[in-house]
Amino acid sequence: MQKNSSRIIDGDGLSGIERWRQPDVGAGQGRAGAAGMMTAGELERIQQQAYEEGLALGRREGLAEGRARIQSEAGRLAEICALLGRPLAEMDEEVVEEITALAIAVARQIIRRELKTDPGQVVATVRQALEALPLASREVRIFLHPEDLALVRDSLSGVEGEGWQLREDPSMGRGGCRVVTHSSRIDATVEKRLAAIASELLGRDREDDSSTE
Repeated sequence: MQKNSSRIIDGDGLSGIERWRQPDVGAGQGRAGAAGMMTAGELERIQQQAYEEGLALGRREGLAEGRARIQSEAGRLAEICALLGRPLAEMDEEVVEEITALAIAVARQIIRRELKTDPGQVVATVRQALEALPLASREVRIFLHPEDLALVRDSLSGVEGEGWQLREDPSMGRGGCRVVTHSSRIDATVEKRLAAIASELLGRDREDDSSTE
């Protein structure tokens, strides 16, 4: 039977041997994490830079859009000015009608404003219409806007009932009247008078243009 023998190594035999140490795994991971982690200051700086770049881009796009819109409006204004500078005879018929409609609309607003400040103007309109009637006219009927009827009735008191009648017409605009007799009819509404003025002005301008050719 063999006996187990053990070798005892003395200190002189350990000179070429190094002590084994357990590696520190956490330390390596900490250094790698510190290298790849972004600080709060760096993150804030990147966010601020991205915000400023986006703001600058939006400003440039907004300015470009604003310039395009201004150029478009300026072009339209130039076209309108060019049209207004041309004689009416050279204008397209549709353009002439649009300008006439615009002038009538403006005049109508002015008349409405004057009627608010001086409603009695309708009385003068009625008198002018009556003066245009043929002599010995009978069955005279004066149609007015309901709000104008009271004013005319007060001014022409005593006339109604002697062959004269005042009647309401809600479809009629304020400031005008329509006079109807047994043999004639006078349209003195605001719309009719404005149309007559516009027709006269346009006809006169076209005659002037044709005479200068």
